[in-house]
Amino acid sequence: MTEELQTGLIRISDDVVATIAGLAALETPGIAAMSGGISEGLAKRLSGKNVQKGVSVEVGQLEAAIDLRIIVHYGIPIQEVCRQLQLNVRESVENMTGLHVVEVNVKVEGVAFKEEEIEEQHRLK
Repeated sequence: MTEELQTGLIRISDDVVATIAGLAALETPGIAAMSGGISEGLAKRLSGKNVQKGVSVEVGQLEAAIDLRIIVHYGIPIQEVCRQLQLNVRESVENMTGLHVVEVNVKVEGVAFKEEEIEEQHRLK
């Protein structure tokens, strides 16, 4: 986004929008992690340390389009989680940047089971 004012320009980078979207995604109930993508090998689980993984954005002058790759918790209705995810991301990006979010596309790349979550926590320690 670029906005020209009497005092100068305001630019919001793609990375800023991707970070906001990633944080909003990780705060959504039912989301286990962001996915680094199948093309990187096995889907990597990422914590808040690198919230831009699993997020792709296209930012124009006034609008943004966001693509998310996620891993959901087992046992939770995926469509409900994804709809809430879309709402949370849209609201966060629009409120913080003033951009109009035209679309939030979600690709579910995995399901996290309780055992996997416990193993992941032990590996991170």
